Amino acid sequence: MTGLLALSRLIDRLNTFVGGAVKWLLLVAVIICTVNAFVRYLFDMSSNAWLEAQWYLFAAVFLPAAGYTLLKNEHVRIDVVTGRFSPQTRAKIEIFGTLVFMLPVTGMIFYLSLPMVWDSFIHSEMSSNAGGLIRWPAKVLIPIGFVLLSLQGLSEMIKRFAFLQGLIPDPGEKRGHH
Repeated sequence: MTGLLALSRLIDRLNTFVGGAVKWLLLVAVIICTVNAFVRYLFDMSSNAWLEAQWYLFAAVFLPAAGYTLLKNEHVRIDVVTGRFSPQTRAKIEIFGTLVFMLPVTGMIFYLSLPMVWDSFIHSEMSSNAGGLIRWPAKVLIPIGFVLLSLQGLSEMIKRFAFLQGLIPDPGEKRGHH
């Protein structure tokens, strides 16, 4: 279990790094959105590329940070039901949900996204909007995001098993934000 907990800490550090890095992309998206709005209203000019850049930046924040969100225990949950259970029962529910639902779904989305990303890359797929951007950089975020989410799911499952064995405190408690 010691090796698995070390792997869990490594995954946690990876997603903490990614979460810390992508938050700056949110600032860039807000700046682009603001400048684009001012230019559009003041000079009656706009560009599809700037609008698409905002969408791409949103994807660059949302998809890679999904694992970080899980690490911080901020995903939507059914706490109204599970909050009445013991921490051990909640840990067992988390393990079950991760094994039966999360990992299969994230694995399937990863697998199904690869041909789409590859096709977009080899064909240099461009947006259908006039002046739009190349699409593959945004599409590659899908498998990256789902790998990071899957890894964090694995980390959370390891921590739940360690908790059930009495090796660590309850990992299901809300963690502080960094």
